[in-house]
Amino acid sequence: MKSTKDLPPPKVAKSEPEWREQLRPEEYEVLRKGGTERAFTGEYTDNHRVGVYRCRACDAELFRSDHKFESHCGWPSFWAPLAEGRVRYIHDRTLGMDRIEVRCANCDSHLGHVFEGEGYGTPTDQRYCINSISLKLVPAAGDAQP
Repeated sequence: MKSTKDLPPPKVAKSEPEWREQLRPEEYEVLRKGGTERAFTGEYTDNHRVGVYRCRACDAELFRSDHKFESHCGWPSFWAPLAEGRVRYIHDRTLGMDRIEVRCANCDSHLGHVFEGEGYGTPTDQRYCINSISLKLVPAAGDAQP
């Protein structure tokens, strides 16, 4: 993981009033204020459709469905972003915890957190725990909705 200092500044820069106009209040709370949706409530937690997950704020491609796995943590989990440079990392010490925040590198919106060494059988031993409300799934061609 590269630190935030190693990445160029976000390409999408909007004022807070512009973000408030674009996003629904619950999206704004998570994406722009770093909030978290309640566990097991997001639309992508148990989703198994094939496609690409994009940032809900700026539409940047962030994760692929073939990197998604069942962690049973209450939020969608991925073992890697679509490519390095798609997300940025920030050391997060809020709420008395020590963790790594994941943000969209394109617009600096909060996505969730990444954890390592939890023992999941994934290629990276990482769990990108991402808020459903921060994402939108673009299904692959031919993936009919169930």
